[in-house]
Amino acid sequence: MRDSVRWRKQARIVLMLAEELNISDEEALDRFYNSRTYTYFADPSRGLQAMSDRNIVDEILQEQTYS
Repeated sequence: MRDSVRWRKQARIVLMLAEELNISDEEALDRFYNSRTYTYFADPSRGLQAMSDRNIVDEILQEQTYS
């Protein structure tokens, strides 16, 4: 995935996460970058980049529920 496409996808995920949790964009960005899901997202061999934004947000929410 090209960097510019990945960055836009990350931005959409962060905005969705902020809205879902009713938190600031900065807090959502912090939660995204510090999640296990982001670690998988950053590794193209895992295939997470091909998932829908909604599915990735759901993965982060589920991860935080069980942490």
